[in-house]
Amino acid sequence: MINLKHLLLLLFVISFLGSCNLKKMQEVMEPSIVPQPNELERLEGSFEINSKTTFVVDQNDDLKTAVSFINKRFDLAAGFELPVVHEKPAENFINVELDSELNIGDEAYLLTVATDHVNLKAKTARGAFYGLTTILQLLPPEIESKAEVSNIQWIMPCVEIEDDPRFVWRGMHLDVCRHFVDVEFIKKQMDVMALFKMNTFHWHLTEDQGWRIEIKKYPKLTSLGSKRIEGDGTEYGGFYTQEEIKEVVAYAKERFINVVPEIELPGHSLAALVGYPEISCTGGPFKVRNVWGVEADVYCAGKEETFEFLENVINEVIPLFPYEYFHIGGDECPKDRWKECADCQKRIRKEGLKDEHELQSYFIKRIERVLLAHGKKMIGWDEILEGGLAPSATVMSWRGEAGGIEAARQGHDVVMTPGNWVYLDHFQGSYKVEPVAIGGYTTLEESYGYDPVPSELEDSKKKHILGTQGNVWSEYMYTPDLFEYRIYPRIIALAEVGWTEKSNKDYNDFLARMDQQFVRLDGHHINYHIPMPEGPVNNVVFTDQATLEFTSTRPVKMVYTLDGTKPNENSEVYSTALSFSENATVKIRSISPSGRLSRVRTINVEQQVPIASVDVEAKGKGLFAKYAKGSFVTVKDIQKVDTWEEFAFTEEKYKELHDYKKPSAFIFTGYMDIKEDGIYELQTNVDQFFIGDKLIINNDGEVKRFSRNNITAILEKGKHPVKIIYLNSVFGGWPQAWNGPTISLKKQGEERFETLKPEAFSH
Repeated sequence: MINLKHLLLLLFVISFLGSCNLKKMQEVMEPSIVPQPNELERLEGSFEINSKTTFVVDQNDDLKTAVSFINKRFDLAAGFELPVVHEKPAENFINVELDSELNIGDEAYLLTVATDHVNLKAKTARGAFYGLTTILQLLPPEIESKAEVSNIQWIMPCVEIEDDPRFVWRGMHLDVCRHFVDVEFIKKQMDVMALFKMNTFHWHLTEDQGWRIEIKKYPKLTSLGSKRIEGDGTEYGGFYTQEEIKEVVAYAKERFINVVPEIELPGHSLAALVGYPEISCTGGPFKVRNVWGVEADVYCAGKEETFEFLENVINEVIPLFPYEYFHIGGDECPKDRWKECADCQKRIRKEGLKDEHELQSYFIKRIERVLLAHGKKMIGWDEILEGGLAPSATVMSWRGEAGGIEAARQGHDVVMTPGNWVYLDHFQGSYKVEPVAIGGYTTLEESYGYDPVPSELEDSKKKHILGTQGNVWSEYMYTPDLFEYRIYPRIIALAEVGWTEKSNKDYNDFLARMDQQFVRLDGHHINYHIPMPEGPVNNVVFTDQATLEFTSTRPVKMVYTLDGTKPNENSEVYSTALSFSENATVKIRSISPSGRLSRVRTINVEQQVPIASVDVEAKGKGLFAKYAKGSFVTVKDIQKVDTWEEFAFTEEKYKELHDYKKPSAFIFTGYMDIKEDGIYELQTNVDQFFIGDKLIINNDGEVKRFSRNNITAILEKGKHPVKIIYLNSVFGGWPQAWNGPTISLKKQGEERFETLKPEAFSH
């Protein structure tokens, strides 16, 4: 007979075991795979991977490499690797096999997860690799951790998946010329690319601003062409040795990623001309360009030495990159030098060409013949359509979709890369709160919604659309963290664009599936973008009451404090507009689904009386200016000026002195006319802006392409004394001279800023 004590103990054991089973069931996550598989059926039950689970693998070297790549995840995160065997045990195994007779695509896979085993079939090792990455995504996202994770059962739901990508080109482009990144950074990105089934890495290696690949026949390409002197006088440089190139390509191969090199021609070639000016039209001398934009000096199309040089470069580059495609750029080639060059004009006459555009086509076609002799396919930006497209060329359509449509209609293959959707150097949040970018505004939703097949393209020509890629131009990516901040998560949205059929895509579902993916990105230490709280400026003034309302570019939790401390995950959650009738400091930030915190925004809220206007009679129109020649990076640098040139400001005088190649400093003083009383929001790209003696906006030490330090001020109608400090310098590759000093304002409640014209000022 069981006594009461034993009965209670038995009930406790049953209850404990039941809770363990319940805990196990709770840890079985529903499939949350990115990119979304094209056919997925959820089955009953789950499969647990433990230290006794085995991989059953065909005798295939590429397949063994794929399994080894996946096994490293278990080694790091779970603390064990799965033994690899060739015979199936009775249960608890993951079978991976190749069958060349399967009626599926080369990148497709068939995956069944049962309660006692997993079966993965594919036609190729590449297809099997994508099936293995799906297995990783069926597991808890902590499988991507670089350190062992405790208290996690490696359980995945039972599923049946038949998957095949929509497009064969699913890529990421990386410009390492404007800003350089090391080999380890590139490997890190390839690990993430592989996880999301991306298969092409487009490596932009040469530019006006730097030559980044070792060419042994021409050592000055790197000894001179890889370095530039920045606007602040510092040297910037870096390049990859051929051994490092081989290391990256080998790393990519293990992840089934094809690497496409880009050697720019005939334009974007100034860095090459620095060491070898004899292949230019003018003979130089040249300096590596330290400002962004397009350089007028290009390869001379009239000299045979130019083609000999490029053929020798190509001969060294091709053995480093086994993939069939070779990118030659071909974009943004100014024709100014060619129009003035006797050799180029002679070439036009000799070849019976119509103009310089046909000369570019001649140039491209000559290079095409070199590549074809090596068994390579040429690919270039859509400008290679100018003057007639090379016969075997593939086109990357970046200036919208028109170039790609035209190329496809001519029977050429196309990769669609239009800026409005796939340029990852664009802002993905408000320019007022985000780090400076080149411009543009492309949200995660816009990238996700892109369809690479234009609706106006005829059905018979749609087969020429190979796919798409995210383009990473690095002008304003000053650190590796900024690269990643721009790239992620938009590149993951484009991974799904490239893989998943349109009918299987849904943005809201994608956002839900991304919750787990952010945890995976944390495991790779990716500095992905977290939407910032947007809305109010950083300094808000009011007379009676201020209301602060925050938004974000995609749904995200925001937390805030009012006591001056940094908000954390336990701080007050923002849910409705905040109202103030007295001074306050609001600190607010966002939290990603994985718990990572964004940068903190600090908003100072201040009750003020209006800034009074002054009763003065102006002596002249416009501002009074003090001008000094010299290189000034920050405002404190002007303290070394002994003598200033002084004059009444006019547009003519300003244009005479304003040239980014002639650095200088200006101090403007006078009065700003305000048309009516009110609360105004002000923005400016100058270094410092004062009203009276008060520093209103301080952009000192920043790249000032876009104002991010807007303020509000209560201004009386009339004249207000102002002082403007403006440094005509090149800072971070951006020449202030390209925009010139501007002051803009808008009255509270208005939508558009008004840029003040010279007649709004007096002295």
